[in-house]
Amino acid sequence: MSPDVISEPSNGILDRVVKFFVENQDERTKEWFLSGSITPLIMILVTYLYFCLYAGPRYMAKRKPFKLEGVLIAYNAVQVLLSIVLVYEGIEGGWRKHYNYSCQPVDYSRNPVAMRMARAVWMYYMCKVVELLDTVFFVLRKKQNQVSFLHVYHHTLMPVCGFIGVKYFAGGHGTLLGVINSFIHVCMYAYYMLAAMGPKVQKYLWWKRYLTVMQIVQFIIVFFHTVQVQFQPTCGYPKSIAALLTLNAGLFIYMFSSFYVHSYIRKSNGAAPQRTTGKAGEENNNQLECKPKDAVEANTRPAVEAKKAL
Repeated sequence: MSPDVISEPSNGILDRVVKFFVENQDERTKEWFLSGSITPLIMILVTYLYFCLYAGPRYMAKRKPFKLEGVLIAYNAVQVLLSIVLVYEGIEGGWRKHYNYSCQPVDYSRNPVAMRMARAVWMYYMCKVVELLDTVFFVLRKKQNQVSFLHVYHHTLMPVCGFIGVKYFAGGHGTLLGVINSFIHVCMYAYYMLAAMGPKVQKYLWWKRYLTVMQIVQFIIVFFHTVQVQFQPTCGYPKSIAALLTLNAGLFIYMFSSFYVHSYIRKSNGAAPQRTTGKAGEENNNQLECKPKDAVEANTRPAVEAKKAL
């Protein structure tokens, strides 16, 4: 493969597939862990979906939820540290002084700067795989309503994007997404870590809604950052990949905005929103069970009448 620019597939559908998946793989990263073949990742994701959507809920149906406070605090603390490292590596590995914000082709050479960014892309990919545990913890804590379509779609798609990034585009224009996303995760996992510390800390977590705002802003930035590639004929970054990143960002803008309107704006216009400590983009079911007033009266009326009879 040329160390300068990845080639765009141009002949028939079969030729496009062969050219993209065989000729365009990054020789530097193909031997790295979980980067040579997509088969292991597919097996991980199938197992993830099977457990979180079927086996896990069935297993937990007649069991008490696991508390996992200590595990969650440690897990989220590690995620915060990893995200900080990713932000630093992404900035120092390219975006502070080596990369062009208008158009940045992938550097497939083995110079130290290019290899540093390639390693950061691989680390980002590994983090996306580890983050599948987010959903596993929801299932084990019997918070199945937090396993929403948005949550599962996001957590399933990101490892696939990470794999494609490591195998074909370990650097270049698309890595800004990883830097911004890692910064968001510093704030997000810090929030989860504090929420796991219990009620004494949770009362200070009034800023959950702003995590959702940050996520929407992140995808708006990525949308415009990637769509500009389409208007630069001489840009060496593949326009097809930039278009996919733009489309994906647009979908997430829509989904996270819909969640924000439903969870905060509509609720604030009607009943007061309940305090939640779950993930941005998801409802929290860590609430006391509430019954309608009529149901409560219906349940208590026989006891009152029996008392009067005595």
